[in-house]
Parts: sequence; structure tokens; C-alpha cells
Amino acid sequence: MYSVVGVRFKKAGKIYYFDPIDLPVDKESAVIVETARGIEYGKVVIGKRTVQESDVVLPLKKVIRIADQTDAQLVEDNKSAAKNAFVVCQEKIKDHQLKMKLVDVEYTFDRNKIIFYFTAEGRVDFRELVKDLAGVFRTRIELRQIGVRDEAKMLGGIGPCGRILCCSSFLGDFEPVSIKMAKDQNLSLNPTKISGLCGRLMCCLKYEHDNYESIKEDVPRVGSDVISSLGNGRVVSLNINERTVKVQIYELGKVMELSFDDVVEQH
Repeated sequence: MYSVVGVRFKKAGKIYYFDPIDLPVDKESAVIVETARGIEYGKVVIGKRTVQESDVVLPLKKVIRIADQTDAQLVEDNKSAAKNAFVVCQEKIKDHQLKMKLVDVEYTFDRNKIIFYFTAEGRVDFRELVKDLAGVFRTRIELRQIGVRDEAKMLGGIGPCGRILCCSSFLGDFEPVSIKMAKDQNLSLNPTKISGLCGRLMCCLKYEHDNYESIKEDVPRVGSDVISSLGNGRVVSLNINERTVKVQIYELGKVMELSFDDVVEQH
């Protein structure tokens, strides 16, 4: 068992566990920690708790210290510097006529590295661009190609539902989404109806899928023959949320809507 706190470095970013040692670290505290890419500033989103060894990545890194106002100001200064670096990089991309779209720029907390995030349709030879950027900023340069879902997460926006994008507001990780999930929920398979701003299937298709899967195990299948209080018939469609089923009643010659409890599938 390990005592940990959960730290997030970006809004809606992935949560990482760190050892708080004996520091008075509470939820919402700002902390300085050591990560694979150097010293970083993050916010505690999960207070002290005990977890199994299988839930952490060993060796578990420690919280170096609680952040102070000077650290917070450095983060703001880094954000301002990143905006300037964004403009410079865009100009350099144009000069080199590279087919890439710059999405975001980020300084590491200790300013040992600048990370430029971009999208592109294929591989991009950006070696000369890196040399130019290193000459301007005099620090380590990393260009990282990201996908369209990551781009949407970074830039944010309003989804078809009228709410802030899930990926940019609270989703820490992307989960696989398939067209089968839309089919199981009887949704229109029109790409414009089930795709998000990124052009990929909407993440929210995953939210209710487990519920649909569990309920479908106990209800008749579409096209199957059933026995009901109104007589024998064939299942035309299901409404999982309302727990109702539409049945073509043979004797009545019309479709009737019945509850799940009122039909039994014939085997």
C-alpha cells in the first residue's frame, strides 16, 4: 500500500500519483514535483489516500515542496512567453513552407525546454525548423505531433450539445469509441450527428454504453418472436431508456408499444 496524492498539470489533464511524504498537502494545493520531463508545477486534485501497488507506477516520485506565490508567477510568465513563442514559430513554419498546423506552445516549469504541439496529415521534416527555433530561444526544443482529438482538447470549444467540450473540461483520458456504440443506442449513423468538433466519434457515445449492454442481455432482440398480453408478435424496435418495446402483433395487424415486463422472447 502507498500513500499518494493525485496531481494534474493541465485542466482536464491526466492525473498522476506522487508521494506527499510528510508535507501538509491538501486537495487544491499547488505543488512542485519531479516528472520524466523535469521539475513541474501542478495542482492536487486528489487528496491524500492509500492505494494498491498495482495503481501506481514505480518508483513513485515524491512531492518536492508546496508551491508559493513566486512559483505561481513563474507559471504565468511562462504562459506569456509561450504566446510569443507561438507567433515566432508560426513565422518560421511559413518561412520553411512546412505543411503543419501549430496548435499550442508550452514552456516546462524550469524553462529547460519549449514544446511545440502541431498537427499534420503525414510526416514532416522539421529539422531545419528546430535549428531555427533553438537559435532564437537558446534552449531545448521539442516538436510533438498530435492527433485531432488532442487538438480539440487543447483548443476547446462548444460541442453539438451546446456544452463545453468534454475533453477540454473534465475528461482526463480518451477512451476508445466505436460505431457499434451508436448502433446499440439506436442513434442516427449520419456522421454529422455522431461526430464531435474533432471529426471523430463523440466521446459521449461511451458514457451510456455499458448501461445499454447490460440491459440488452435481459430484453428481446429486434426481429425476434415474442409472447405478450396482446398476443404473439415480432419485435420491431427497442427504447432502452423508456424500457419499452414496439411489437408487431400478428393477430391485431399493427404495431403496439409495450413494456419490457410485458413481453417474453420465444426460443
